[in-house]
Amino acid sequence: MKDLPHVTWLRAFEAAARHSSFATAADELGLTSAAVSQQIRHLEKHLDTQLFRRLPRGVQLTENGVAYSQVVRKSFEDMAIATSGLFGKGRKRLVRVRASISFAALVIAPRLSEFKAQHPDIQVQMTTSVWADRFDDEALDVDIRYGQGDWADGHVVHLGHEFAIPVCRADYAARFGTEPTLEDLTTSDVVQIIGSETDWSRLAELHELDLVPGPDWFKVDSSMIALQIVAAERGLTMVLESFARPFLDQGRVVAPTTLRLPKRRAHYVVLSERSSQTEEVRQFCNWVQTLV
Repeated sequence: MKDLPHVTWLRAFEAAARHSSFATAADELGLTSAAVSQQIRHLEKHLDTQLFRRLPRGVQLTENGVAYSQVVRKSFEDMAIATSGLFGKGRKRLVRVRASISFAALVIAPRLSEFKAQHPDIQVQMTTSVWADRFDDEALDVDIRYGQGDWADGHVVHLGHEFAIPVCRADYAARFGTEPTLEDLTTSDVVQIIGSETDWSRLAELHELDLVPGPDWFKVDSSMIALQIVAAERGLTMVLESFARPFLDQGRVVAPTTLRLPKRRAHYVVLSERSSQTEEVRQFCNWVQTLV
């Protein structure tokens, strides 16, 4: 691979390509036309290709010149954006966050505007996963995980104990009478969340119920999908109360009983060792702790 060309050659090339003129590029850069022409010849020699056709009036990019000019121009634009963002006035501080798609969509997203109002200079960049148990992306600052909190790859903050509750549409519950029992509701159309299959038996044991759920109507890998199914179709699912809250507040589902299941696992914020001491990461972490 060739060594990268000198940046002054690239700047002269980018300006000349944009204006289709060595003279106009020279005026922009504060150089002479001869200097711009010489820098572009150095670049062509370095790349061993012709970038411009010299015409009686002006210049015209070759096919290679057109392709290369697009790459060079984008590189300069990216550097300008990065420089302004990192060092310019009013620059944004960036916090890179990863969470499960359910936590991101149902807990963080509905209230993220609150954080932005409190910290307008902090930009949150969020990615999602179905399940994560380690920092496999070195750029991440914050990882919101669900489990026992026994990870050793960062600073772990417990977000509080959580409960799971059964939820369904109001009209689905009404099919089983004015005061449906959980035993009735679970006889059909249960939407099961993979990884939480024992929740129904634990709920039955805790509240001394004769609960024998029928065959799973659907099995899905996230609470978000389970909630969307029961809100749009029919059936019953059991999800974390914090996940169900937006759907309950909007009237899209109801909690047909008052029964709750204390969960053994919980959500934790895991701060990477690299960024755990930065002010913006601490501020985001403190805000997330108010959500659950």
